[in-house]
Amino acid sequence: MTDDAPITYAAAGVDVEAGDKAVELMKAAVARAQRPEVLGGLGGFAGLFDASALARMSRPVLATSTDGIGTKVAIAQALDRHDTIGLDLVGMVVDDIVVCGAEPLFMTDYIATGRVVPERVAAIVSGIAAGCAQAGCALVGGETAEHPGLLEPDEYDVAGAATGVVEHADLLGPQRVRAGDVVVALASSGLHSNGYSLVRRVVAAAGWALDRDVPEFGRTLGEELLTPTRVYAADLLALVRTPGVDVHALSHVTGGGLAANLARVLPGGVTAVVDRATWTPPAVFGTVAALGRVPRADLERTLNQGVGFVAVLPAEDADESLAVLRSRGIDGWVAGRVHADEDAPYGDAVETVRGAKGVDGGSVRMVGEHPRA
Repeated sequence: MTDDAPITYAAAGVDVEAGDKAVELMKAAVARAQRPEVLGGLGGFAGLFDASALARMSRPVLATSTDGIGTKVAIAQALDRHDTIGLDLVGMVVDDIVVCGAEPLFMTDYIATGRVVPERVAAIVSGIAAGCAQAGCALVGGETAEHPGLLEPDEYDVAGAATGVVEHADLLGPQRVRAGDVVVALASSGLHSNGYSLVRRVVAAAGWALDRDVPEFGRTLGEELLTPTRVYAADLLALVRTPGVDVHALSHVTGGGLAANLARVLPGGVTAVVDRATWTPPAVFGTVAALGRVPRADLERTLNQGVGFVAVLPAEDADESLAVLRSRGIDGWVAGRVHADEDAPYGDAVETVRGAKGVDGGSVRMVGEHPRA
């Protein structure tokens, strides 16, 4: 190109036609992630959702959440597989809404990339749509932005936001939790989408390639690391709505680990004592710990250790709650109990976690040892 040649948008690195093609390729997937309240189709300036049903609620409370999936995208990019991380995004965004008991209604996504490859963008969105379908949430729109010069051609990042609704009288949270409640743990599908900066650093330091077969995993390292986050929303709403099960609080185990996130949904004056002896974390957690000689305290503050969600509920409802979860394909178990602070045993706990993420609430102690696999 000569110095006096006209500079077009395409010459600057933005391909509008590729963006249009990406939209066409994703339409079928998005069509599967709808609810009857959605108005209009894909491609509008705003997603439209008929909120008439809220008028029939006594005191509707809207819940909203936004998130991304962090450096896990680097694994997808390295493996050139992009159809699963959308599930991670939905899990990170929509499942935060369910914590308060809200039903997720709709979600939007944002993809920033150095170069729009229509097939890649469509694969990402297909995963988002699949996650929304699992959660019963509509995917009502999104944006794909091409950022040449800011991102490398094959780099991208994804983020999303969702909105849900719950009756004020049905809000879950610390105000319902009582001493004597039990902590029911729900199994994760693996690492989910937190702690990948630590995991990637450990793997790199050990010199492990993503195509390395790992007998403990029964698959390659890359396949294990790319395992999508479990989307719990529909299953947890089914649990909350089960007659005879009085769920008091839910906690999504994401960044900060089990103790910190459980502490966020406990009231002041109580301590939850969680016993590691009640479960064996999947092999990937032990592998990361051993490869990087990661201290347990750091591991538990970073990774979910095999627990993706917890429910706090009366002890007498535990059996029924576990039966509901099993019927929906989720392994669950009673992992601990809530005590008044003055009655909480210390066991062999080395620390009490309190005040996590700025919430001045209850406390959590981790005790015991995980059984060997």
